[in-house]
Amino acid sequence: MAFRSFLLGISASGLALAATIPAQPSFYKNVLPVMQNRCQQCHRPGEAAPMSFMTYKDTRPWAKAIREAVITRKMPPWPADPHYGKFSNNRSLPQDEIDTLVAWADGGAREGDPADAPAPARFVDGWSIHKPDVVFEMPNAFSVPASGTIDYQYIVIPSGFTEDKWVQELEARPGNRKVVHHIIAFVRPPGSKWLQEAQPGVPYVPEKQDRKERKKHRKDGDEGPPELLVGFAPGMPPGTLRPGQAKLVKAGSDFVFQMHYTANGTPGTDRSRIGLVFAKEPPTERVYTVGASNDKFEIPAGDSNYEVESDVTFQEPAKLVDMMPHMHLRGKDFSYTAYYPTGESEVLLRVPKYDFSWQLFYYLTEQKVLPAGTRLHCVAHFDNSPNNPANPDATKPVSWGDQSWEEMMIGFFDVAFAPGKDPMDLFKDKEKKPKAGD
Repeated sequence: MAFRSFLLGISASGLALAATIPAQPSFYKNVLPVMQNRCQQCHRPGEAAPMSFMTYKDTRPWAKAIREAVITRKMPPWPADPHYGKFSNNRSLPQDEIDTLVAWADGGAREGDPADAPAPARFVDGWSIHKPDVVFEMPNAFSVPASGTIDYQYIVIPSGFTEDKWVQELEARPGNRKVVHHIIAFVRPPGSKWLQEAQPGVPYVPEKQDRKERKKHRKDGDEGPPELLVGFAPGMPPGTLRPGQAKLVKAGSDFVFQMHYTANGTPGTDRSRIGLVFAKEPPTERVYTVGASNDKFEIPAGDSNYEVESDVTFQEPAKLVDMMPHMHLRGKDFSYTAYYPTGESEVLLRVPKYDFSWQLFYYLTEQKVLPAGTRLHCVAHFDNSPNNPANPDATKPVSWGDQSWEEMMIGFFDVAFAPGKDPMDLFKDKEKKPKAGD
């Protein structure tokens, strides 16, 4: 009897699931709502995806490809291991939506009645955030050659802010996606010595000695690292912070665009920009981006599972908002683990199949308070073997470098804390002994 009840239970579950899938799904009634909620953010003209899913005419030729992509869970991209952490921006499709899209493709991709369509999704033309309160654009176009290696270009753009600004929504947008690999917009506060030789609006390439001096200043505590305000990279969504949380741009600050251009065989030009939406009310918490990085590694030629670790220890409590792993083409997997002062540990995020084409922020559904003494530990593995189809060259060892055929290991994350607190106080070692002569 028990086994029969078990079988009946399975049958009832299957019937309940089948009942949720329309017998003859149509585009307007069943598919378009999924496209609006899950796909159109990228699959619309002018955005990252190569095809649009805004209309039936646009979507119908891709029905079989959509079927394959959702069955294999290749799309929408969400490589996080579901066993660790809950994330508010989880893009993965629930099973009923997968089944609906598969049934639509298998049933001939019917159009249906346009009267069944939901109201069109509303997007701000040219932006994925709400209409920006202010836009900062490179004042001049940068010419990208057809071939060769292009050093990172740094472009200083004065904010002109005469008072502190709190930013709720942020987006970096490339002017020419064909040549822009990434954008990082930093905030350079008043009085900073970083890139002091750079002229506003003029692309600047720091000398290696300048970079060494910058690292020395950070190590000696003379000047904290520039704050990462917003970035663009393959697959990265714009930043939208919760009510009451915002990023700070102090009065008199400059923005510094770090531009990574990649030659693609055809000359091109670019004028990238950032858009900011200000918080409507003073925030209760400041959000600040931190990177747990390790640049002291060399991945042997042919090594398929080389491990690199990095750590950040909290000297004061702070709230963890999100995480974003960053590696290049040999990146294999990445994880974040919190080691608490109680001796307990917790895996916060695990990305078992890292994809350089989808660099995502993972926003925690419930932001986690990390007490003082917590060590955030990141572990990355790299595949420098011939079995990695993205590997530029498996015959050579690889170390840290700016270009995509080199490697990086950074565990980015955002923390939230009281608005008046110096973010460096969260990580400064208060037990550090004074230097001789102090």
